[in-house]
Amino acid sequence: MSFSVSWHNLLDKLDELPENATLITPLSHNPFRVTDVQEHRVIIEFEEKDETRVLQRDQFETLYRRVSDEPDGFELDRLPPDADSYPAVLSLHPRFEIEEEAGIIVETEEARTSQLLESEPDEEPEERTEPDLEVYADALLLVDALERHEVDILEDLDTDVLVNLYTLCSDVQRNANDLRKDVADVLLNRLHHDRPVGGPFGSVQRTTRRNRSLKDDDEVLEKVEEAGIDRERVMGIDRDKIDDAVDVTGLSESDVYDISESEYVRKAEVDEEQKETRLQGLKDQLAAAEGEEAGELREEIEELESRIEELTEFKSGAQFHDPAGSES
Repeated sequence: MSFSVSWHNLLDKLDELPENATLITPLSHNPFRVTDVQEHRVIIEFEEKDETRVLQRDQFETLYRRVSDEPDGFELDRLPPDADSYPAVLSLHPRFEIEEEAGIIVETEEARTSQLLESEPDEEPEERTEPDLEVYADALLLVDALERHEVDILEDLDTDVLVNLYTLCSDVQRNANDLRKDVADVLLNRLHHDRPVGGPFGSVQRTTRRNRSLKDDDEVLEKVEEAGIDRERVMGIDRDKIDDAVDVTGLSESDVYDISESEYVRKAEVDEEQKETRLQGLKDQLAAAEGEEAGELREEIEELESRIEELTEFKSGAQFHDPAGSES
């Protein structure tokens, strides 16, 4: 077989290489890539040395003839310095093979190996799993609503949009607080007093809160009298008894109470069916994404989950429990 035929067979093999294909030199073991294939030369780039080198056709022809003249193989250490990229490229030809242990390149009927490194298969993306938490679904809906509406100026929003936002905020707050308490119960077993533990978004610390409730009335009055205090001085007004008195007498609330009024919004009911329909639509959109769109959606999902974490995160120094009527 003439060199011209072998050269064009080699060029065809080089054209078929994947874009990220990497070869390695047999002596210096330097990885490189073929960046351009031309009629009279091959251009390569060494990855680690950030060096571009041009391999000329006539040099390949010289190596070809030396290998062809040596039936037992051409010894690689006879190559000029830094010339072992030539046999590395030539090993892609189906009739030339490098035997590194013997330190030779040899012409064969059918080469079995080359200096082409096998690329590792792309790792399959981890399958997404949705947490079975009500706060996750509500937070997903809330973030979706926030992205679809200009919430910087609430006065410009329609009433139904404001109602949806308020409802979703209420649901997220309630379910996030339930999750927060569950997490706190687990954390309490892992934290020590005066030893804050930090995370990516803040830190927490075990704290003791004092809760007080009066003992039985008779026991309290007995202790007070033993201390030399008249029981009348500690007898207070029972609010429940005052309310009973107002109900059965001519007293009005204003006679015994200072009354002020403030208005607030209270969630009346939730359209769970509508929420579920919208949530399923979001899930279907994520599941149907493929290719480049899937990659973009995965980035959006990561950002979305980050926002959801912010909705449920612990604030630095926050207390774990907040019982009604407690006192620090």
